[in-house]
Amino acid sequence: MNPVLPRRTLLAGAAAAPLVGFGRRARAQANTLRIGVLNDQSGPYRDTGGTTSAICCRQAVEEFGSQGFNVEVVTADHQNKPDLGASIAREWYDRNDVDMILDVPTSSVALAVAAVAKEKNKVHLNTGAATADLTGKACAPCIVHWSYDTYMLAKSTGGATVKAGGTSWYFITADYAFGQQLQRDTTAFVQAAGGKVLGASPYPFPGTTDFSSFLLQAQSSGAKVLGLCNAGGDTVNSIKQAVEFGLTKNGTMSIAAMLMFITDVNALGLDIAQGLSLTESFYWDLNDGTRAFTNRVKSKTPNNWPNMIHAACYAGTKHFLKAVAGLGIADAKKSGKAIVDKMKSMQTDDDCFGKNTIREDGLLLCPAYLFQVKKPSESKGKWDYYTTKVTSPAAEAWKPLNESGCAFVKA
Repeated sequence: MNPVLPRRTLLAGAAAAPLVGFGRRARAQANTLRIGVLNDQSGPYRDTGGTTSAICCRQAVEEFGSQGFNVEVVTADHQNKPDLGASIAREWYDRNDVDMILDVPTSSVALAVAAVAKEKNKVHLNTGAATADLTGKACAPCIVHWSYDTYMLAKSTGGATVKAGGTSWYFITADYAFGQQLQRDTTAFVQAAGGKVLGASPYPFPGTTDFSSFLLQAQSSGAKVLGLCNAGGDTVNSIKQAVEFGLTKNGTMSIAAMLMFITDVNALGLDIAQGLSLTESFYWDLNDGTRAFTNRVKSKTPNNWPNMIHAACYAGTKHFLKAVAGLGIADAKKSGKAIVDKMKSMQTDDDCFGKNTIREDGLLLCPAYLFQVKKPSESKGKWDYYTTKVTSPAAEAWKPLNESGCAFVKA
């Protein structure tokens, strides 16, 4: 027969039970690192990022293995809306104990998320947005920008096109932060090389699928080069419609896709994409390391082989996890700045980009490659699409640090 316990003892026991569970949850949470992959999973950038970004992030987590703490990956679709992206970021950081937000294409969304990360002292590792402002006027000690930006794209693709004789340009531009900045940066390189910009057609993003009126304006301008300052599905549609309208017939106008990915080339097909020039910092067939990485992930995403965003999700996650292990999970969870400082102090080393460094302003310095899309007769198999034309070393590909405009960097 159980003794009768005083009421005070019963109350104490009732209170203690949930506290035991809470203590276990708190300890588990303290020993768990959470990564949030935030991108477009249903709109024009779903193939350039989307679920493949999450797959590549999880690949890095799997390869990292157990280092004394758990790693969880969560995902969300920001629908290319800055307010939604910022809201998800705030929810993740405040209530879901997310330690790092990854990918985030669409520059306007990326800048909104970066502002939240700065406020919360949490890591934002951007691989999907192009705006150079992430390491410029919007920089923060907890932000890293990996794989490409508007300056690198403009210098590599734009500069090479002018040297090849493309001295007059007309732009079709996604009318938000990314497109506007890419047009400005490309214009600067075109004009510095002695070229001219004859006009531009900004269009509403997202939601535009018919580019016919803009293409007719470009055609009537007499420009030698159609500069596409857009990405993803918009780039694919622009090029398809340009070919249908005969803009490139008999070499009357060439197309400079200022931001284009191998996933876009695959969507177009070599019959249409052949001869296009574009810049990426990763290509699956570049070297033994890139081929090894691609072989590890392609069975998980067979219809969407990795581009530079996907590769950066893998490489960035891997370096982030190494930094957390070096700091220790307890100290890492206290400060995004501490994690990024550790990332900057360590040389990056991965199959996708090789050995590189993260600059003081948070910019990953890696080589940039100008590729030309192969003719169908030149391709030897699935996803064999690129020929390397120019390699820009890391020291030359990016905006100089003293021009970045990052406030916390002492030039």
